[in-house]
Amino acid sequence: MATLTGALTGLSADDGRDLLNRAIEAHYEEMIAAARHGGRTRAAALDIVHDLYVKLAARPELLAEKRSLGAFLRRAVVNLGVDRFRRERLEGRLFSGTEDEAAAVAASSPAPDQALDADRRIAFLRRVIGDLPPRQRAAFVLHRMHGLSSAEIAGRLGISRNMADRHLRRAFAHCLDRLAEFD
Repeated sequence: MATLTGALTGLSADDGRDLLNRAIEAHYEEMIAAARHGGRTRAAALDIVHDLYVKLAARPELLAEKRSLGAFLRRAVVNLGVDRFRRERLEGRLFSGTEDEAAAVAASSPAPDQALDADRRIAFLRRVIGDLPPRQRAAFVLHRMHGLSSAEIAGRLGISRNMADRHLRRAFAHCLDRLAEFD
């Protein structure tokens, strides 16, 4: 098809659309065959050819620069088919789960109302711990925050192990009583 090949320059918009339409019409079945080569159905091949037409309709001047429009169109259809295959494979991996599986995935953060409740509870506990007498507070913090045993707390505070246990019991009782008020 000699009229559709060759280096054309300075195409008007109408000339570009006309060239595109004539090229698609002249090479339509070849393009469909090229698109089906990867084992696609005729319907999938038609979609690929349509996608190519839409892309070229936006820039018909690309055709004017090609020596062999048939070869260009076949190669473009094959490339679009490969792109589509890759995209579908990626989407298949990304969206392979069911809705039930998606619903079963736990959120990485608590719901806003739960986060607000946790923030209020933490602020309340800080006030409660701050209200403890200094020795009880120190024993409580060393035990709960630093994981020290009563013997280690006794050594740090310079008191007996029994006194460390007593401070811990009183601190825990105070915190539990006050938490009951919060709830």
